[in-house]
Amino acid sequence: MRSIQTQYSFPLASVKPLERLLDYRQRCLDLTRQVLQGPRRRREKSPLTGAPLKPFGKVEDLEYSRCPESNSLFLSELPDWKAWANLLAQVGQIRHSPGGLHLKLAQSRTDHVYAPKIEWIQEALRLQGLKQPRVLEAVTSPSDLSHLLRDSGSFSEVVTLEEMTLIHSGDSAKPSGTQAVEVAVLMESLDRVDDPAGLLNRVASHLVEGGLLFVTGLVSSGFDMAVLGLHNLYLYPPDRANCFSLQGLRRLLEENGFSLLEVSTPGVLDVEIVRAHAQLDPSLALSPFEQQLIDSDEETRGEFQTFLQQRGLSSFARMVARKRP
Repeated sequence: MRSIQTQYSFPLASVKPLERLLDYRQRCLDLTRQVLQGPRRRREKSPLTGAPLKPFGKVEDLEYSRCPESNSLFLSELPDWKAWANLLAQVGQIRHSPGGLHLKLAQSRTDHVYAPKIEWIQEALRLQGLKQPRVLEAVTSPSDLSHLLRDSGSFSEVVTLEEMTLIHSGDSAKPSGTQAVEVAVLMESLDRVDDPAGLLNRVASHLVEGGLLFVTGLVSSGFDMAVLGLHNLYLYPPDRANCFSLQGLRRLLEENGFSLLEVSTPGVLDVEIVRAHAQLDPSLALSPFEQQLIDSDEETRGEFQTFLQQRGLSSFARMVARKRP
């Protein structure tokens, strides 16, 4: 099984600046509160292991729970699936609205976030000997990646399906063999859907035997998540209704019909995220080592980030898996 580092390096401000995130994050929290005023259910057991969830704490007034077997984090309460799907669609539109978080950074995010993902996918296809496969992208529209997948020239067809509808569409949506795809892409989908295992099962039903699955997500075991915990401003619903640990994400894929080919944490921003939080809130409690690290020179911070990549300790994870027979 491969573990890949990245040579890409870019500033936090070019892809998800903390100061620009705050307004979008607050709108997400407010909309989540509104949707939870209606019918809702409490997650009593881990969606990953079935173990009873333990209280973890609150992001403002929204409660998160922890899976004791994997240290993965889950938003404790969810509405019915249609309400959640509507919420995901609404915040997706906000991200891409005039003045929205992603629109202001569109070119920078394309250069530093999405283009490297396309290159990663292309390299894996090359290594696996796949030429011009059909690819399924499960997403809540609008997607920043769809047009790049089409424009890459690597695929004979790009099929885009709404992730929440895919989960809850029932057996009638299962394709025949001629409709199956050779590749599926889940970019942060498992972080936000109400039923991560359900999404994997539905995606697997669209994949041919031996088909490839590409997954990315934020992981709770990464450095900035471990240091900041509930103070991490990048942890909020609905975008992060689920925050698996790396161990948990591996287990999720393996227990839902996939064999892992690559497990990597090639994130480049963990140290800079902690540094940005400390600058935003000087009262933030850090250990002497953590404070020494963020106060160190750029070379030292970069070398530590490389160590996090090498040891699977960054908070950005990506995986390539193969559908088992």
